Amino acid sequence: MRYGVSLVPWCDGRDGMYGWIWRHLPGNAWVKAFISLVLIMAVVYVLFQYVFPWAEPLLPFNDVTVDNQ
Repeated sequence: MRYGVSLVPWCDGRDGMYGWIWRHLPGNAWVKAFISLVLIMAVVYVLFQYVFPWAEPLLPFNDVTVDNQ
């Protein structure tokens, strides 16, 4: 099979970013699932605690164009 010819993307060895992460996590499927859950929770925590508060003043939520009539 040539590269990129398969009808299903996981048959030609291109499983993407999530497949790469899954292969590189240690342990069996349950341990990998637990580590994945912890990583997702860590990313969400960092986003809500640091990234979103930093970006909030830069976003135009208070720039409305409707008049108060």
